[in-house]
Amino acid sequence: MVASENRVLRLCSIAGMFASHARRKSKGGNPGPVVHDGLLAVVDDKGRVRHELTASKPNEVWLTDISEHPTRDGKLYLCAVEDCYSIKSVGYSIDSRMKSSLAARALRNAFALRSPDGTIVHSDRGSQFGSENGLRMFKNNGLKGSMGRVVSYGDKAAMESFFSLLQKSVLDTRRWTSREELRLAIVVWIETKCNRRLRQCGLGKLTPVEFEMIYQAGDAA
Repeated sequence: MVASENRVLRLCSIAGMFASHARRKSKGGNPGPVVHDGLLAVVDDKGRVRHELTASKPNEVWLTDISEHPTRDGKLYLCAVEDCYSIKSVGYSIDSRMKSSLAARALRNAFALRSPDGTIVHSDRGSQFGSENGLRMFKNNGLKGSMGRVVSYGDKAAMESFFSLLQKSVLDTRRWTSREELRLAIVVWIETKCNRRLRQCGLGKLTPVEFEMIYQAGDAA
């Protein structure tokens, strides 16, 4: 039987099975208030709640999360936004402090690049995603917020895959002296490799950019 990587990921998530890979630093902190419903939540035949993180077109569902990375200067934080349809990084923000503005800037960058309409943005319950700044961003740009459970590893699988690739391709390649040095390396990786050169099994061995180009061509026909 042949199955796509996305299908295998969903089946493993339902069964509670997860692969072992390079672990990124947790962003820590306490979960914030539940300011968004779990719009993608479904209940399986055993009564377990999970989130169906799939999309049939670009800008239908975005996923977002924050990771923490050490340098000799101190910690650097990355908030990334990923399109669930093409696994494309559509927005990000990098800073030395993990504040609500970090998540807001990442979403603002994604909105400026994609101009979405009614997009569902799924995140965990980190306080950065439930701040007044973030809520204002959702309201002003017509975005719909969705939040997962406090401990929901299956919901994080897609973003964990992104951060794991970053860990192996950039972070583990050397000891980083300064935040600026690591920031530039992350930007170069996202802009030149992640979206344009990394071929994904779940996309039929296409890059995220190629996968979206095929959708756009079909949509225009």
